[in-house]
Amino acid sequence: MSEPSVLVVGGGIGGLAVALAVAQRGRTVRVLEKAAEFGEIGAGLQLAPNASRALERLGILDALARHAVFPQHLVWMDALAGTRLCELDLGQPFVERYGYPYVVMHRTDLLAELLSAARAHERITLETGKELVEVDADDELVRVRCADGTTARGELLVGADGLWSTVRSFVVDDGAPICSEYVAYRGAIPIGEMSTHAGLDNVVFWTGPDKHLVQYPVRRGELYNQVAVFRSHRYRPGTDDWGTAEELERAFGGTTAPVRAALTKIRRNRRWPMYDRLPIDHWSRGRVTLLGDAAHPMLQYLAQGACQALEDAVALADALSDNRTVEGALHAYEQVRVARTARVQTTARAWGAFWHVHPDDQPARDAHLVDRSPRDYNELDWLYGATAPASATVA
Repeated sequence: MSEPSVLVVGGGIGGLAVALAVAQRGRTVRVLEKAAEFGEIGAGLQLAPNASRALERLGILDALARHAVFPQHLVWMDALAGTRLCELDLGQPFVERYGYPYVVMHRTDLLAELLSAARAHERITLETGKELVEVDADDELVRVRCADGTTARGELLVGADGLWSTVRSFVVDDGAPICSEYVAYRGAIPIGEMSTHAGLDNVVFWTGPDKHLVQYPVRRGELYNQVAVFRSHRYRPGTDDWGTAEELERAFGGTTAPVRAALTKIRRNRRWPMYDRLPIDHWSRGRVTLLGDAAHPMLQYLAQGACQALEDAVALADALSDNRTVEGALHAYEQVRVARTARVQTTARAWGAFWHVHPDDQPARDAHLVDRSPRDYNELDWLYGATAPASATVA
């Protein structure tokens, strides 16, 4: 291959998506992945219509259908009382409004399809075992050095290297991510082991003060994904002795029987502390820019982390295609993406607080929910609907 025009650091969902999007618009791409092989950690993934819109642009939406589940409802349950608070109809009215269904699937299935498409593309080179240690840029080129001594250069560097991004520290050195003091335990089990209490074809979330449980089927309905999240009152900055399995048991001890039964099937061998960052007003420095969690890490309450990374990917590819210079393209990319992702970040925080309200405030919150129509989509239009132009042009 000739010298690649775009370097992508990070081979997760966002990194592979932007590599594919940029290559499809005519540039050569070199992806540098730190791990020894491409892979995703975690299980379930929710893809709202805005993500499907981006995946269709990438040409892999149809291929994903063979792995996916198309839930019929989002169901909100009270984790203490066991009662149904409200639901959102994801059926035909939802699809007609947004143009695409709501999809749930295993994270590794999405990554596998992205990886297959990237490997098949003649303009993409994929490399593993490439841990970035140094970035240097001038007006003409970006140069990087990896821990194994190899170097690479290109006209643009995209940092898609996640929450603890090395590239971000080059663009804006704003310190460490912010710990929410919440921790998640997650995993997928055979669907036959699950109760049908809230329906096996739904996305179900059970909420209580400082805790929640999310459940939905993945991988063609063969597996059932579960994520149990709670706030650890043992959290102390700089320590790792918090969010333990014993705390998990105590946090969910007073919940309804189906929730307690579900917890017995969640593995305790790994926990995921939950972090985000405050929005920033720029993602680029010279010929270096950010994408996905490297740019806008967010809490999971809107299930938009991967969705926003996919939006980023097609927006950056469009900006590079529509603008004469890299600098102009990055400015256009930020114009389209920074404000939107900032809104998603801040809304995710607020939504988490709404899920986890204090018992004194729960009656007022529940009164707002119980009379809600399952087909009231108005508050979702800004997030799921077709957005304004996917790119902007800078002279």
